[in-house]
Amino acid sequence: MNARLGFGLCAVVASIALFAVVGAASAGQIFGEKFHEELDPFSEANFCGSGLDVTWDVTQEGHAHAVSRGRDKLPYFGFNIKSTEVVTNDENGNFVTARSTVTDKDLRVTDNGETLTLLVLATGNSVLYGMDGEVIARNPGQVRFEILIDHNGTPTDPVDDEFLEFLGEVKGSTGRTDDFCEAAVPILEGS
Repeated sequence: MNARLGFGLCAVVASIALFAVVGAASAGQIFGEKFHEELDPFSEANFCGSGLDVTWDVTQEGHAHAVSRGRDKLPYFGFNIKSTEVVTNDENGNFVTARSTVTDKDLRVTDNGETLTLLVLATGNSVLYGMDGEVIARNPGQVRFEILIDHNGTPTDPVDDEFLEFLGEVKGSTGRTDDFCEAAVPILEGS
């Protein structure tokens, strides 16, 4: 995960993988379920272009649902996610913690034939804390981004969907946008 995309986005993108198994649905709804996940730690080299090697530990919980919409009955997802992301310098053990509350939903789903392009609105608040628990950066507001999904030949059934690619931001943050990299790197370096 590229840290310059912003903490919090990590949890949103990672949560897409959560839905390999779909729970029971009520009328008009493909599914709805609560979740709690502790993702396997993952490494990032050259964190924020600093040359630091870090490990990310991510915990998230929330609620997800999907409904069929439009003429083609394509699935539209919505998520409410609370996440905690701890980024630790592998060399010295220094760390920062990001806590985020995010609500996101698909604004537009486009069937490209073999894939789906999703335009996603993510809104919420991310706060970055230093090792002493003090706030060092904030990022409230909303962003819009696109992702590419392989629907595996079943565009109306998300059970076998696979995340392919983050296509990028369509609209940057509308709120305060502190540079989390600028705030995190000095702490991780120990300076």
